[in-house]
Amino acid sequence: MHHDIRRRSFLGLLGAGATSLAISPAWAADPLPRPVVTGDAALARLMAGNARWAAGKPEARDPMAGRDARARAQYPIAAIISCADSRIAPELAFDQGPGEVFVVRLAGNFANDDGIASLEYAVAVLGVPLVMVLGHSGCGAVSATIDVIRNGTILPGHLPGLIDAMRPGIEPVVLSSGVDRTAADLLADATIGNVRHTLSTLADATPVLSQAIADTRVKAVGGIYDIATGKVTLV
Repeated sequence: MHHDIRRRSFLGLLGAGATSLAISPAWAADPLPRPVVTGDAALARLMAGNARWAAGKPEARDPMAGRDARARAQYPIAAIISCADSRIAPELAFDQGPGEVFVVRLAGNFANDDGIASLEYAVAVLGVPLVMVLGHSGCGAVSATIDVIRNGTILPGHLPGLIDAMRPGIEPVVLSSGVDRTAADLLADATIGNVRHTLSTLADATPVLSQAIADTRVKAVGGIYDIATGKVTLV
């Protein structure tokens, strides 16, 4: 009941905002139709862009082009929850221009309340057809979580809260690891486990994301970015 009330209030406020924009002179003078893009088409576009990036052949584009249009509206084709690691920039990794991807970043690419709310905005207001959880090779947040689980390491400041949020997706991988599993393999497997757990969290995030994903209005996928090669592999 409370979820329904919050959803109506949220969408009602958004509707009011959209109405005020629609009648403004700037919008009336140069309306921008919303492109119709499916989740599959959006994913194909991202992966084609990543292939260009990994090959060292990104499209030549003028970052200033379309600035006036972007000042009036944004129509990203995907929302990406990514790690805050400085070595990955989703816009570059998928060879997309300004305004084409909506990015939420925090260390460990897990889904907390703020991240979920941001994705809800992308889905409910901006109409993105695709949500991607993007992990990456050599993730320090995943490595730290493994260390805490294995060795009981005490971390300072707010880091324990981050570890607690990531632990559910990583601990089962650590506990099931055999003695012959290398540290590199464990880190890679735990990174995948963390991405998949975040996807599960988003699918259960009621009412906006869970409903959109269940109704297949939004496609949700996971990926791992290889820092050395620039390639994204879907998981």
